[in-house]
Amino acid sequence: MISDNSVIKDIFKDLDFNDSEIKIIESVFKKLSIEKGTKLLNAGDLADRQYYILKGCLRAYHVDTHGKEHTVQFGIKDWWISDYTAFFSNEKAIMNIEAIQNSIIYSISKEGKDELYTKIPKIDKFFRIKLEKAFATFQKRILANLAQSAKERYIDFITTYPNIEKSVKNYHIASYLGITTESLSRIRKDLSK
Repeated sequence: MISDNSVIKDIFKDLDFNDSEIKIIESVFKKLSIEKGTKLLNAGDLADRQYYILKGCLRAYHVDTHGKEHTVQFGIKDWWISDYTAFFSNEKAIMNIEAIQNSIIYSISKEGKDELYTKIPKIDKFFRIKLEKAFATFQKRILANLAQSAKERYIDFITTYPNIEKSVKNYHIASYLGITTESLSRIRKDLSK
C-alpha cells in the first residue's frame, strides 16, 4: 500500500487523481524495501508482478544453459521492471530479477493493473504509452547488438544511461553489452586515450 500521495505523482507523472482514485491506486500497490542481493524473481517462478523503482537499482537477467548471465534490463529510479514475456503470457519466468543496490520499490500484480485499467481508464493509456516506448527501446537495442561494434554499444550505453554506469558493476555492464569484462576494460582503456 502506498502511504504517500507524492509517490503516486512520481509513478503517474502528469496524471491527476481524485480521492477515490487515490484510494484505489493505494490498494493495489505494495511498498517493498529490499536489500542489495535480494532476488525478486527466479527463473521458473510465476511472474505475476511488475515493479516501480522509487530508489536503487535492479537488473533482470537470463542464465543460459552454460551458466552464463545475460543482463536484459537495468532498472533505476522512476523505471519499471519485470519479466515481461512471462508477465504478459502467463508463463513461468525465464528471467531473474535482483536488487544490485538497496532499493525501495512498489509492486503491483497483474490483477491490480487490470483493476486500475477498469476503474481508472486514464491509467490504461498511461501504461500503453510506457509499453510502446519500452518496445521501441528494446527494438533499438536488438538492432544495436546486431549492427554495432562492442565499442559503439558501450558508447551508446554510457551516453544514454550515464546514471546506470555509476550504479552497477563492470560484469553487469559487460553482460548487458554481450561482451566479456576484459573486452569492456579494453574498450574503456581505448576511449581514455
